[in-house]
Amino acid sequence: MEDDKSADQHVIAAAHHLVKALKDRTSLSDEVRRTLTDLDIHLAALTEAKKDETTSFREIEGRFKSAQGKIMSLQSNCLKIWDTGPSNQLLEYLQNVEEVRSIIVSLESMVPNKNRKQSRLTNQAHSVLQIAMVRLQEEVINILAQSKQCFGHAYVSFHSCEEIVVDEETMVSIEDDSVEGTSCLDSSRAESEECIIMDLVHPGVVPYVKSIADLMFASHYVQEFCQVFIRFWKDALYEYLGLFCMQQISIEDVLRMDWASLNCRIKKWRQATKNVIAFYLPSEKNLFDQILCEFGSVSSTCFIEVSKDAMMCLLNFGQAVAIGPLLPERLFCLLDMYELLRGLCQDVDALFCEKHGNSIQVEYHELMKKLGDSAKAIFLGLGNRIASNTSTTPFQGGGVHPLTKYVINYFMLLSEYYVTLRFLLEDREVENSGEVVDALVRLDISSEFPCPLALHLQSITSRLESNLEDRSNLYKDDSLKHIFLMNNIHYIVQKIKNSKLRTCFGDEWIKIHIVKYVQHEKSYERKTWNSIISLITGYEKSGKAVLKERCRNFSIAFEDVYKNQTGWTIPDIDLRADLNIAIGLRVVHAYRTFAGQVRKSLSEKHIKYTEEDLQEYLLDFFQGSAKSLNHHWRR
Repeated sequence: MEDDKSADQHVIAAAHHLVKALKDRTSLSDEVRRTLTDLDIHLAALTEAKKDETTSFREIEGRFKSAQGKIMSLQSNCLKIWDTGPSNQLLEYLQNVEEVRSIIVSLESMVPNKNRKQSRLTNQAHSVLQIAMVRLQEEVINILAQSKQCFGHAYVSFHSCEEIVVDEETMVSIEDDSVEGTSCLDSSRAESEECIIMDLVHPGVVPYVKSIADLMFASHYVQEFCQVFIRFWKDALYEYLGLFCMQQISIEDVLRMDWASLNCRIKKWRQATKNVIAFYLPSEKNLFDQILCEFGSVSSTCFIEVSKDAMMCLLNFGQAVAIGPLLPERLFCLLDMYELLRGLCQDVDALFCEKHGNSIQVEYHELMKKLGDSAKAIFLGLGNRIASNTSTTPFQGGGVHPLTKYVINYFMLLSEYYVTLRFLLEDREVENSGEVVDALVRLDISSEFPCPLALHLQSITSRLESNLEDRSNLYKDDSLKHIFLMNNIHYIVQKIKNSKLRTCFGDEWIKIHIVKYVQHEKSYERKTWNSIISLITGYEKSGKAVLKERCRNFSIAFEDVYKNQTGWTIPDIDLRADLNIAIGLRVVHAYRTFAGQVRKSLSEKHIKYTEEDLQEYLLDFFQGSAKSLNHHWRR
């Protein structure tokens, strides 16, 4: 290459001397002389150009050797540049790599010639640049790993009601005062809160990562940068999901889970979904935009590539839950999941608005619809489930039946989802308006409240009342039948009257049902006490023998009622006290009058119980613990 360049210079020099020699001749014409002068000027310029090119190449070669030496000196060092000291060492390294890149541009912009040294230098520069790019890939991962920030505890969990597993046993045994307000709604409603942008890495390192990205992109190593950048953040996102134990799980495994395990997993899913969509991904997108915003769609493409697998992991779990069995205990979790996704809709639409993120957006909205449809199907099927819950054995003691507690406590939890349920049911109402009208006629439900939720709650309650009526017919004792119905209807009325669902039933419904349980109370009094009171009334013209017989019969009848009805139960203290007072007013008053007449005709020994005894014994009624009075004889 050097020999070719020297030969060219010798040829130009020889030509230049020849032109000068010819110009010295006197026999040349003016035209030839002008031509030789022009040629002389051209040859002189060509000589200068060759000198400049030689000087420029030597300058580039010197710059390259300097940059190459600094770059290669770090190759044998096992430490990363970022770890060796101040950040200015990394900047110096980047400057040297940029020098090599600009040298390549300069070499490739030169006019190609037969000089092999130019080609050799260009190849060497490319080789050094490639080595530097591999090193910069490692540096990117190292910088990000060392400066990655951990989310604070506040962004890893949030308060939830799901410490309680909602199942049949819980709904029956849960304390009355603790039912309402145990929903996760307060947490779910907060899902629509404004996204919080967090620093995924220390803000101070972002300019350095951006400088590496700029240099690698300028050097046409776009794919290499994106590859390590995506891999790092994809691993980081999976690590974050690991805090919530949200590893990949198949639909089959979800469907095989017992309810307690699934309920716990759903709680973690809700935590993960909220934190990923509301906090983590917006922060990640913000970081990507800071580093890659100058490169068109590269930022959004990298973001989608990083987040799509994690999002599909969350969405696939949700799909598995949505297609699971439509059991009543699953309704609250489905509603929680639905409300969560609905609250985060705007966030998802903003995060995945680009064309290549559309599939995630579509999957997200499809899952939300499936969750809503499944929740609606469970709610609409409650009436049929209640109707099919039958028994051939009467409920012992006539207290509040577990089915009543289950349904009404279920209602209390549902009240926390009033807005969501109303939205889901009104969506159905548009499709099936005639069906609701038919239900009104069939169930004799007031049309005062056109809200489909109110209509359906009243319909379910009507099914419950019918079920209770059937169960009451299993009692052989009519008095116990009325106690049973009084207890259950009173329980229903009191819970609804003092809850958020009162507006769904209305004052008229409450008045009607108060009348119902009062009627059963009166019916009980008639069935139990009318015949007993008749033993101690209408005795005005009776002789001593009749009075003795009446005393004996009353004592036997009262003892029999006492033995039976102390074993019955009225769980509500106020209701029990009211009934005891009502009984006392009738029985003790009648007995006081009767005992006074007996004392006028017979000795005290024929009066087995005093009025005070009766008053005291009546307090033992409906306590759920059978007692006997056979040993209580007055001396």
